[in-house]
Amino acid sequence: MKAVFDKLYDDYHRDLYQFIFYMVKDKNLAEDLVQDVYVKVLKSYSSFKGESSEKTWLFSVAKHVTYDYFRKKKRKSQRIFDFFDWTEKGETIQDQTPLPEEIAVQKDEMKRIYTLLDKCTMDQKSVIILRFIQSFSIQETAEILNFSISKVKTVQHRGLKALKKHIENEEKGGGTNG
Repeated sequence: MKAVFDKLYDDYHRDLYQFIFYMVKDKNLAEDLVQDVYVKVLKSYSSFKGESSEKTWLFSVAKHVTYDYFRKKKRKSQRIFDFFDWTEKGETIQDQTPLPEEIAVQKDEMKRIYTLLDKCTMDQKSVIILRFIQSFSIQETAEILNFSISKVKTVQHRGLKALKKHIENEEKGGGTNG
């Protein structure tokens, strides 16, 4: 089992961490959730049937762990998106040696888009992150999210349209509240 874990960790840890980080925007929380993913993977690896690649299975587990976290958070706060308010948290990336992807997030334009992405639905956000930030194919995204290919395409289209609308509203002076 150690060999299996080592292979999964070596092959996918960075991408797994980035996916969860993009979802939660908090380095420590992302690290905790990644650890939860590995615990679940180790406990359930014997039931992995190989119907998808290990990569898509691993990211599917990550999606479930992340969504479960948000469901618990939503029950506590009744507003899942309160968690994403950067104005209250200030700068969330404080690591002295940031990952290249974290540096990109810090750039103003990316930060703006990244913040506006929070206004999209959870499904839209997941699809956009997997497709455009993580560079997963439509097929891989469908397998990870347990969506049909046509649902991925539809959610992607609607998510990009919503994101564009939020950008336009902000540029018209609506700020990030509209």
